Amino acid sequence: MSTENEGAARPADAGLDKAAPSEGVMPQAPATDRTAQLPAVPAEPPLAPPAPAAPEATTPSRPDEAAAATGGTEGAAGAGGQAVPPPAADPYAQAAPTGQFPAAPPAPQDSAAFAAAGAPGAPAGAPAAAPGGWYGGADAPPPYGGAPAPWGAPVPPKRKRSGGLVAAVVAAALIAGGVGGGVGYWAADKGVGESSTTLSSSGDPKTESRSPGSVADIASKALPSVVTIEAQSSNGEGGTGTGFVYDKQGHILTNNHVVASAADSGKLAVTFSDGKQYDAEVVGRAQGYDVAVIKLKDPSGAKLRPLPLGDSDRTAVGDATVAIGAPFGLSGTVTTGIVSAKKRPVASSDGGNGKASYMSALQTDASINPGNSGGPLLNAQGAVIGINSAIQSAGGGGGGFGGGQGQAGSIGLGFAIPVNQAKNVAEQLIKYRTPVYPVIQATVNMKDTGQGAKIDGSGSEAVTPGGPADKAGLKAGDVITKLDDTKIDSGPTLISEIWTHRPGDKVTVTYTRDGKTTTAQIVLGERRGDNS
Repeated sequence: MSTENEGAARPADAGLDKAAPSEGVMPQAPATDRTAQLPAVPAEPPLAPPAPAAPEATTPSRPDEAAAATGGTEGAAGAGGQAVPPPAADPYAQAAPTGQFPAAPPAPQDSAAFAAAGAPGAPAGAPAAAPGGWYGGADAPPPYGGAPAPWGAPVPPKRKRSGGLVAAVVAAALIAGGVGGGVGYWAADKGVGESSTTLSSSGDPKTESRSPGSVADIASKALPSVVTIEAQSSNGEGGTGTGFVYDKQGHILTNNHVVASAADSGKLAVTFSDGKQYDAEVVGRAQGYDVAVIKLKDPSGAKLRPLPLGDSDRTAVGDATVAIGAPFGLSGTVTTGIVSAKKRPVASSDGGNGKASYMSALQTDASINPGNSGGPLLNAQGAVIGINSAIQSAGGGGGGFGGGQGQAGSIGLGFAIPVNQAKNVAEQLIKYRTPVYPVIQATVNMKDTGQGAKIDGSGSEAVTPGGPADKAGLKAGDVITKLDDTKIDSGPTLISEIWTHRPGDKVTVTYTRDGKTTTAQIVLGERRGDNS
């Protein structure tokens, strides 16, 4: 059993590269135009409501129509549906003709009425109760039925019969229902006689600005550099993952398991946040690291803005994180969290093919789901500190990255390859098109955990003659318990830590032999490719 390619997967569930976006839009029914002109009204209002006459043919037949006809709809310029005669001194008050309730006075031109009846997004067909447009701008849309009124100038009430108001309320209910369920029903069915509700005015525009370093600021800068990758094998199978722009030559950094299916005679398509799509090809991939580099076949016309790379060694537990990707195919999704742990040993299989990837991962509670694979994990400065690669699922079972492991959801345990390691691997792949691994050339037990990494010679030579471990004096049966200052509890943990280094690096190993603890220095060797 080799130290680089074998071992049971740790309980990390990826499968982050396949997803099917959901769709669904509730259609909106148009409102029926039931408006009609009211008859002319006398100039002077009566002091008290006259005795009601016989109802006209258009008399409302439901309580909500009666509420709309009397101005009792919530948020309009009435008093909860009660007929209140306007003061005689009000020049804009009008008396109702015999047999009808008097009309309500026009809405006061304050910010509350503006938010209630004239704010952007009001339902089409609703009577205008506020002058001007958005904040009284010159380019604001005109109020219903006329040219823009100056800020603060009252708008005379439209002479419409009750049917028009009812139609407007019904339209509002249908539109709101298509957006938010019961909101439209509440607006149309508010009971008569209840006190009206005053809505708060629009907030200060200054508070809507995004300060430098906010999540919105980070996302707006990073999204144009994050891409959605669609990989398809020669037999038509494929999946969706994420990547990000690595340099201005068109290289994209992502996970190996995102592009593995398209590596041999398959197809790769890269879509940017502006919707432009480009064909791509695999430059190199490292199955053991779960890192891959792809490149746009024709980068001309693409806006290539490489994301800045941070220093993953300097991250601390509790640092803020921002993850960007395409969970379940939903491109451009932004989630936030913190670094919840460092140097978390993670081993996971690549699509259940028996091969494993190992990482000394950054752990984050930012929501990561299938489709986030290969996307950047950013710090509070907007720099990449990791590549999102794996998640722990609630079902356990040590699942892997591929679709055969199921589509588990986030439970707040996500794992990212530290960017320092990913950068080293990317440079190797761009230069050599093949990965280079540091090794000690000793076979260790990959199943037992808790006591350390035992050098196990069953089935093969335990220590390669003349290799780094042999030169350091290690033998079969030795149990490695530390690598430098990192505790080693298993074979996968040992490999994860070794692979954070480069060939030629000098490390100190602590091991036990016959109950005695000993230390030794090892100069790491190298192995190229994933085939040994």
